[in-house]
Amino acid sequence: MNPAVDAYFAKLDKWKDELLAIRKIVLDCQLVEELKWHSPCYAYNGTNIAIIGGLKDYCVLSFFKGALLKDEHHLLEAPGENTQSGRVIKFTNTKRIAELEPILKAYIFEAIEVEEAGLKVDFRQQAPPPLPEELEKKMKADAALKKAWNALTPGRQRGYLLHFTAAKQPKTREARIDKFIPRILEGKGMNDW
Repeated sequence: MNPAVDAYFAKLDKWKDELLAIRKIVLDCQLVEELKWHSPCYAYNGTNIAIIGGLKDYCVLSFFKGALLKDEHHLLEAPGENTQSGRVIKFTNTKRIAELEPILKAYIFEAIEVEEAGLKVDFRQQAPPPLPEELEKKMKADAALKKAWNALTPGRQRGYLLHFTAAKQPKTREARIDKFIPRILEGKGMNDW
């Protein structure tokens, strides 16, 4: 157990019992516990295997290379439509976690085997979403913004474009773009700290 992760659990109100139950299962599999991205993260030989965390309606055990797991019990879900590698198992109570303990351990050991075998997710190249008209207009009016945008990595650009184009209303797209212009000018992605 990692004292930094203990502090994380001490502050939890929601999903505390569920996440502690998942933590015990993961630690039984001899993974190294760290606090990464403000969440308990579990590694094998220095490589991230799984991470746990609470969301609004459920908590999750998330596998970084979950797409490579067999998922014989059909528990794994992609957390978003654009997710290619990660997979999550959702929980809303400790009873379900206890029932699934042997299966969860099997999934964790399979994830370790995936790492030991050196397997990699074959990321399919996806065409980036088109630039929204609102962003094009702002870049035409602001050369510094255009230069900063072009300097972003393709992944950072894609993250922004997915967020911007998910808005159906032009007014909402423009508000989202305006909110992130300072971060774009700093050369940061949406989730960079």
